[in-house]
Amino acid sequence: MKIHNLRKRIDGIDTRIVHLLNERAKVSQVIGQEKSKMKRMIYSPEREREVLQKIKSLNKGPMPLEACEAIYREIMSCSLSLERIKDVAYLGREGSFTQSAALKKFGSQVNYQPCDSIQEVFQKVEREDCDYGVVPIENSTEGAVTHTLDLFADSDLKIYSQILFHISHNLMSKVRMDKIKKVYSNAQVFGQCRNWLNEHLPPRLVGQIAVASTTEAAHRAAQEKYAAAIASGLAAKVYNVPILKRNIQDIAHNTTRFLVIATQDVSAPTGNDRTSILFSIKDKVGALHAMLTPFYRNKINLTKIESRPSKRKAWDYYFFVDFVGHRLDKNVKRALNQLEDMCKYLKILGSYPV
Repeated sequence: MKIHNLRKRIDGIDTRIVHLLNERAKVSQVIGQEKSKMKRMIYSPEREREVLQKIKSLNKGPMPLEACEAIYREIMSCSLSLERIKDVAYLGREGSFTQSAALKKFGSQVNYQPCDSIQEVFQKVEREDCDYGVVPIENSTEGAVTHTLDLFADSDLKIYSQILFHISHNLMSKVRMDKIKKVYSNAQVFGQCRNWLNEHLPPRLVGQIAVASTTEAAHRAAQEKYAAAIASGLAAKVYNVPILKRNIQDIAHNTTRFLVIATQDVSAPTGNDRTSILFSIKDKVGALHAMLTPFYRNKINLTKIESRPSKRKAWDYYFFVDFVGHRLDKNVKRALNQLEDMCKYLKILGSYPV
């Protein structure tokens, strides 16, 4: 009898929850209409951050914070769908790490378009087939994804948000480990699992074949005899390939940073932002040191600097720099104005919440 009464209480709570969710959804639809009138982007990373911080402060348990955040991500995903967000493009087939990162950011209620290359992701957003694209930019073990950096040099797209995603690599195959003759995966993934592979599947005995994506690797492992793949748990489910060993990455805290790209960046500072820029310098002694001086003078913390050949002239380089702050912050504006006077070319790729 006691359980029956408790379940009746839950039924009453569920009734109120459904009513409130639909009330929230109706307000989201109105917000979407207003954004459309103002020609503003539907997804708002600064608002997302504000909502999740508020949920964190309101949650007093017993529901774990991670569960509460997951529920609200799906609620916000539904709101994005009702506000008529266009598709989100991502690198790889269904089951890729980039798709998993996109799902973490946008939830399951929006439509996704898989892409065979990072360039295709850029193109879909540039052509406005999709509102947003998700691409990898760097890994904590293997460093920068240089193709993404290179595409920013010629594209007008902006960095709209970032996603930090823990990467768990899994060995999967339809045969026992001692029967494996070749392993498929992305070249960066082989680097992230180098020590484990050398010990358990040494290259002198088992061939390592690099393919465009981990999902392509899982697809091949599903089709070919004596083949294995290193890919995500999601890819193992999608392509129905049993996982033989989990978490084979050499470093436990293996994290990839992904970028959300769009036609514009976030206009309003949140107080906890990062800005990304690229610039080219005049070919003279001490030029790079001089370019970094404005950041030092304005007390701006640099978090990343990467050089890439311009591909237009021999020994001509672009520099990609990430730093703490928003492009509208006073000290950042001063630093960028000083930098622009000194370099040959400067492009602000975007300011976005950390």
